[in-house]
Amino acid sequence: MRADFACDPQAPSRRLYEEDHSAHRSCYQRDRDRIIHCSAFRRLKHKTQVFVEHEGDFYRTRLTHSIEVGQVARTISNALGLNTDLAEAVALAHDLGHTPFGHTGEDALAELMAPYGGFDHNAQTIRIVTSLERHYAAFDGLNLTWDTLEGIAKHNGPVTGDIPYALGEYNARHDLELHTHASAEAQVAALSDDIAYNNHDLQDGLRAGLFTEIEIQDLPMIGEAYHEVDRTYPGLDAYRRRHEALRRVFGVMVTDVLDTSRAILAEVKCRSAQDIRELGHQVIAFSPNFWSDLKEIRSFLFKNMYRAPSVMEQRRRVTIALNELFPAYLDDPSHLPKRWQPEIEQAQSKEQLARLVADYIAGMTDRFALQQHARLTGTDVLIDG
Repeated sequence: MRADFACDPQAPSRRLYEEDHSAHRSCYQRDRDRIIHCSAFRRLKHKTQVFVEHEGDFYRTRLTHSIEVGQVARTISNALGLNTDLAEAVALAHDLGHTPFGHTGEDALAELMAPYGGFDHNAQTIRIVTSLERHYAAFDGLNLTWDTLEGIAKHNGPVTGDIPYALGEYNARHDLELHTHASAEAQVAALSDDIAYNNHDLQDGLRAGLFTEIEIQDLPMIGEAYHEVDRTYPGLDAYRRRHEALRRVFGVMVTDVLDTSRAILAEVKCRSAQDIRELGHQVIAFSPNFWSDLKEIRSFLFKNMYRAPSVMEQRRRVTIALNELFPAYLDDPSHLPKRWQPEIEQAQSKEQLARLVADYIAGMTDRFALQQHARLTGTDVLIDG
């Protein structure tokens, strides 16, 4: 049964461009399907989380991560009586604006774009789904519902202070009420992201040999999970043992979110999705003690994975690639594809031209960015860097 505070697919969808209703799908199902079918979603297949794309087929990509986040979001939202389709749509879209080379690429592009209005991957996602995807005859973008757009923009909380350029530009046309919290479904998507990436970064880090199972067993939750597996399945082979332990950690995280969120929702007694937005605090959350444990796991991953010497060396090399790609396109926009040339010719300032260059680079996969860098500079940063 759907809760009173869940978003209602029968309510007006408030799309920027009005459309007829589908006879077979709810408005949120249509949003989800448009996200899955868009070009930016497909390109996530060759955009990495931590490792550079060439390093192996076993590590997570943005695509596999987004699918995992969507699965977790459906599980949690269904258990809480929320709209599973909306939670999944926000979850699947949340990484569309990421650059090649994970957070390293975003850091580099943000610095390059600092003189031209900045760069933010979440705001870039809004730019993609409202403008850069150009497949439909009646509009640019995907024309998603207000609830989905709001969830993408605010799933991490209200947007205050300096609003990223791309988000502010769209918000001026279609007010997403950036000062309030997002729906409970969007909040579910945000915590599903935390659950998914903490678990799969542990798995990928172990596979990459950046740390050992002995080291992670000193971390909260993880040691207990390994002990439980050893008691239940003594003598289990190493691969199955690891999988069984980490899936238990995954389950503990989901259970904590459900227990904590149910308690918060019972206390606040919200009667509508708008009540959730105006409440002034999150309703989907980890418990305080669990959040403290999770921060310890994050700190371990930061030190032993995200800042591991081998990863830092790759960060250095791909940063060089982006630092050389951006000025190459900005100084000579003829290097951009022919279909981009009409917009380049219409650019009335260097800021507008830089935004187009950032759009192009942000949309690249790891592989394509490396290919274009080699083509324009004659060097391979992974060999010559």
